[in-house]
Amino acid sequence: MKLLKRDMNETYANEILHWQYEQPYDFYNNEVSDETLQEMLENPYYAIVNDQEELIGFYCTGSAAQVPKGHEFGAYVKGCVDVGIGMNPNLTGQGLGATFFSYILMTIQQEQHTPLRLTVAQFNKRAIHLYEKFGFVKDIEFSTPTTFITMLKIN
Repeated sequence: MKLLKRDMNETYANEILHWQYEQPYDFYNNEVSDETLQEMLENPYYAIVNDQEELIGFYCTGSAAQVPKGHEFGAYVKGCVDVGIGMNPNLTGQGLGATFFSYILMTIQQEQHTPLRLTVAQFNKRAIHLYEKFGFVKDIEFSTPTTFITMLKIN
């Protein structure tokens, strides 16, 4: 599967905001509002499409990839590039995660040469396992009350 990075636009953002994940991943369902739309358009969000221009997923970097409450726990004090990802729920659980995540990491690492950090809900064992396969290690755990883990990749 060939993947391509596209700048986020209103069409991609609206599609992403309407994605509906199955339980327990429904935690990642978005609230559709002008505010969430503007967040995706005004922050560093990027769409990932296949060679037919079908939306596969997205990623974001910087503060857009952080859980705000994590600052209270010192989760974001180390100098890292924060990364957040989301895959089309119709494509999850099909073994495509490694290709998708590998493409995102390659894209970010071509632009940034600092350590990477991501934040993942502790219950999301599927994602944690994927991140560990790519060399990420658990760092800080905090609750919001959902328990999150930050994971670091030091290159």
